[in-house]
Amino acid sequence: MTARFEEIDWRPTPMGDISLRRRRDPVSGADVHEVKLGDEFLMSSLFTAGEIALARLGLARLPAAGPDTPGPDTPGPGTPGPGTTGLDVVVGGLGLGYTAHAALEDPRVRSLIVVEALGEVIDWHRRGLVPLGTGLASDARCRFVHGDFFAMAADSGGLDPRTPARRFHAVLLDVDHSPRHVLHPRHAALYEPAGLRALTERLHPGGVFALWSNDPPDDAFTTVLADVFAEAEAAVVDFPNPLRGGTASNTVYVARTHTRTEAD
Repeated sequence: MTARFEEIDWRPTPMGDISLRRRRDPVSGADVHEVKLGDEFLMSSLFTAGEIALARLGLARLPAAGPDTPGPDTPGPGTPGPGTTGLDVVVGGLGLGYTAHAALEDPRVRSLIVVEALGEVIDWHRRGLVPLGTGLASDARCRFVHGDFFAMAADSGGLDPRTPARRFHAVLLDVDHSPRHVLHPRHAALYEPAGLRALTERLHPGGVFALWSNDPPDDAFTTVLADVFAEAEAAVVDFPNPLRGGTASNTVYVARTHTRTEAD
């Protein structure tokens, strides 16, 4: 049996002190992993439905078989190579790994890049300090990139340092609390029309951008998405709240770029 509470790791970062904690839930007796940045909770393994839905709802908007596009630059063992069908996906924000893990459960995914600003979080996964870490780190399709997703999305080099200007079939983002409640002021530019247009350059025609939010659907932001993308919608994800009882909810925004036919 594990200790009732344990601080697994604590480190100072440019964004503030980050800590990984494990505690035993008094009701279920299960271990709960939590990430804090300063005094703010970033993620808890008690609440993962929204993160999982982000991957599933986003990838569900893509064709049953991925378009015939070039494969990743260095496919791992058992990974489809160039010219085969399959989906190339980016996850912005690693956290406890639930969005990345859900994406890899989709058999169409041939490559996954996870962009994480904090090297400490990547290190937790590589060292197996979080439950999903070992599985993600050992999956030949998955590669961790230590970088600022928001700066990379706006830069012409794009989201894959190995392949500048590479395009993807889906970009799944889970970093900020919502488009209006960001962790750093510089993130806000992504949610404006110019930032979203730059993000479309990281996607293949017909590609998908999906975003997790802790707030209820924001009609104004959905309108901005619809102005930039071919289509956009906000889905409410309900799930049980084990702390307060009843039901809690997150929002997942899903937007799709124009296909080549639609753009003509």
